[in-house]
Amino acid sequence: MIERLRHNLQDPRQRAMGVSLAASLLMLVGKLAAYALTGSAAIFSDAAESVVHIVATLFVSFGLWYALQPPDAQHLYGHGKMAYLTAAVEGTFILAAGLSILYTGVRALIDGVELRQLGAGLLLIAGLAAVNLVLGLYLKRQGRRHNSLVLISNGEHVLADMWTSLGVVAGVALAWLTGLLWLDAALAIAVALHVLWTSAQLFRRAYEGLMEKADAADTRAILAELERAVAAGRISGFHQLRHRRVNDRRWVEVHLLFPDNLQLTDAHARANAVEEALQRLFPEDEVHVTAHLEPEAHDDHHPDGHSEPVDPLMAG
Repeated sequence: MIERLRHNLQDPRQRAMGVSLAASLLMLVGKLAAYALTGSAAIFSDAAESVVHIVATLFVSFGLWYALQPPDAQHLYGHGKMAYLTAAVEGTFILAAGLSILYTGVRALIDGVELRQLGAGLLLIAGLAAVNLVLGLYLKRQGRRHNSLVLISNGEHVLADMWTSLGVVAGVALAWLTGLLWLDAALAIAVALHVLWTSAQLFRRAYEGLMEKADAADTRAILAELERAVAAGRISGFHQLRHRRVNDRRWVEVHLLFPDNLQLTDAHARANAVEEALQRLFPEDEVHVTAHLEPEAHDDHHPDGHSEPVDPLMAG
């Protein structure tokens, strides 16, 4: 247990989430200070979004830790799907933040706002937005490097927060310069719509991950590699291809056909070569390939064949 905890603490994905959490606390304190200075409804909405971000970051930190746990007797394929559930929950938090900002913006548009000490408040929010820009890009880069949807979704949440802050700066600055105080509320509404769009994108990715939607490009790459094996004479054909991905782990299952009179040891060696070729297609992932060896005549029992990417060949 101690060794597993030490391993998790050394994991760059966990470190990235720690940085995100510390930055979230900094954002909240800074934005509340800016609101106290200015009285801006838009800045208050930005601070409220930061509260949601802290709660979301705590949750996704747990989700990332859980997703990194190795397979066990009860979870033979690991715990990676927790990442997709976490992304959906974070999408829900972003949705709540967007609706909150939208509500506050509409109320401010109707009731009017009174602004004060805008210079200091705008400088503070702009500085926090710059921090979020760097943090969001860092999280997304780490997420792509380690195939972590949790980090990517958290990075998008941070960037959504950054856009919220920039919208607040623009709206309050325009209201200050022009005297049109309603611009403060109008820009908050526009930023809220962008945040809601980000939430919708996270929901889509979480849904596709939980439903194990097969990536079309991955399917084409796997089929092409199997066709090359047929053309090279390593196998006579294939069918019943299925593949799925959970974070940085992939599973590929396929039935390989061999000449009826081929020795089992030779067929096994050829199957190993095909499996290794399929693993090389995805060098950044942990790939598990399971090939079922069958005599060539057995293909008669599978009339779907293998030339067309139809449902019986793919899971997803």
